[in-house]
Amino acid sequence: MTTTTTQPIMQKEEGKVTTKIEEKTGKVPSGAYLGLAIGSMVLSAGFMLAGKKQIANFVGQWVPSLLVIGIYNKLVKIEHEMGFGGAYR
Repeated sequence: MTTTTTQPIMQKEEGKVTTKIEEKTGKVPSGAYLGLAIGSMVLSAGFMLAGKKQIANFVGQWVPSLLVIGIYNKLVKIEHEMGFGGAYR
């Protein structure tokens, strides 16, 4: 007879700083980061059309960072829902 358990396979140990960050960012909807990234693209395009190429490039470089933060946020939430995350319960 085979038995299945719902216990997490591994537990991770988080630092206090990481735990606090995940507690705060876990409250932010994942779509907010996508909205900020799209807003940065629009703002960057606006600066480019206005002839301000340097500021347009600066703001445009925010997009990948915001998307990565959003993906990390989503992964932490999924991890928590699956029972692997110990950061914010």
